[in-house]
Amino acid sequence: MKKIFTFLVAIMLLIVISACGSDDNEEASGNSNTLTVYSPHQNEIINPIVKEFQERTGIKVDVVTGGTGELLNRVTAEEGNPGGDVFWGGGAESLEAFGDSFEPYKSAEDEAIPAEFKSPNNIWTGFSALPMVIMYNQEMVSDTDAPKEWKDLTDEKWAGKIAFVEPSKSGSAYTQLVTMLSAYSDDGNDGWDFVGEFVANLDGTILSSSSAVPKGVADGEFPIGITLEEAAYRYIAGGSSVDISYPEEGTSAVPDGVALIKDAKNSESAEEFIDFLVSKDVQEMIVEDFGRRAVRDDVNPPEGLIGSEEIPLVDYDFSWSADNKDSVMNQFQEILIEQE
Repeated sequence: MKKIFTFLVAIMLLIVISACGSDDNEEASGNSNTLTVYSPHQNEIINPIVKEFQERTGIKVDVVTGGTGELLNRVTAEEGNPGGDVFWGGGAESLEAFGDSFEPYKSAEDEAIPAEFKSPNNIWTGFSALPMVIMYNQEMVSDTDAPKEWKDLTDEKWAGKIAFVEPSKSGSAYTQLVTMLSAYSDDGNDGWDFVGEFVANLDGTILSSSSAVPKGVADGEFPIGITLEEAAYRYIAGGSSVDISYPEEGTSAVPDGVALIKDAKNSESAEEFIDFLVSKDVQEMIVEDFGRRAVRDDVNPPEGLIGSEEIPLVDYDFSWSADNKDSVMNQFQEILIEQE
């Protein structure tokens, strides 16, 4: 009996040692069954998608939420020993600006994603496309009178009646500013002459929150405003008397993105998560459940919106926008001061 007991104890020890060795090997190879995601997305988007991923793969996902800037600074501070594996959310410009903190990764779904929705260096992959639009209240503005061009926003009839956010307080407003600069880059002053006219027509009315734009237009506080298509669509789908136009000179459709954090401890699980986010069925989910525009060219837009190929786009330079943010913001502030 004593020999049998000793034998069983030895077998159990071997099993424990083997299991521990397996865990160590998995962790060393970046293939553990866990994943840590940093995300500025809202929980209404995070929760159902993470739940679906966990059920499909068995990989446990821990999510750390916060603002885009806050989380990107955390990634930078953790370089060499990252606490996260994937950065999911935030504008592609922001991810591009912090490119040294990410590992290039070309998704298995890459062929279905147009070039404008992914990094040329594979630093990030788009998650949803976010065109900038002019939103208008149909009870205050007829469809025929609604602005169709950026230039229409300089018409004096809109003076002080445009909902626009201070770019230093909103990533999307900064994108809108660079979009206008891009649309009028040949005005002899790299677009700044147009921006000066636009700012003058704001007549000192500048908001401090991105969400205040679509709400202000839908509530009738402003007849028109500049916002994300996705934000405006929520009010359209909800039955508000609002509609949108895509500026004929060209707009931007800068995506929010997902990126693999450099030296991620769970890199294989991270790559699987990135592939999952841009898979066809998940992209269809974000269209149907969240009213977001997919980055894939084989997924239809939300009902009532035109196809991505129909949207006039400027040649938006992600790298330039990221590298020149400080100088662009300084010049915008100078224009504001001159208008006071």
